[in-house]
Amino acid sequence: MRRGAGSRGERLRPPVAGRALPAEPDAGRRIVAAWQTNQRATTYLVERLPAEIWSSRVPGIPRLTVRMVAAHIHNSRCRWIRSLGAGHGVSAPRLVDLRRVRPPELVRALSKSSEGIVRLIELGVANGGRVPRATWQNFPTDLEHFLIYFVAHEAHHRGHLCLLARVLGRRLPRSVTEGVWQWNRLARD
Repeated sequence: MRRGAGSRGERLRPPVAGRALPAEPDAGRRIVAAWQTNQRATTYLVERLPAEIWSSRVPGIPRLTVRMVAAHIHNSRCRWIRSLGAGHGVSAPRLVDLRRVRPPELVRALSKSSEGIVRLIELGVANGGRVPRATWQNFPTDLEHFLIYFVAHEAHHRGHLCLLARVLGRRLPRSVTEGVWQWNRLARD
């Protein structure tokens, strides 16, 4: 594809500094779809972590286990859902027990917290593309930053989990480590 051409071969105009981008009516739907792809990547990995390492301690951090790293993803979502959505009718799912949660239970919990994130996105769409501000918040309130913040957080922990499996002597098969990055397939699932 030549430089400057769009996905269908059309010429794209360069952006003009200071000009606002046009509002796109289906942007919210696309943000939800992107979030759901991220959710599938996280679930894909959790479902494929070797059972033998689930309770293993993180080398150098003996109070932390692989289970706790994985469960943190759900619990972090829940805390943000509560912080951003409680005053707007978006309820947060229950936290999971970092010391006892099993993979199938965590996968079910991740599905519930993912729905909570979708509700926050929908709330943001209904409010002009911005989620409500939390008392403490380290990202801008626009939906694009909201999505990127959460996807980056989860990608960090997916990488953490892949590395832990390797360090603990249970290197994940290439099909799993590459599968986490197959977002074209994950977007269709």
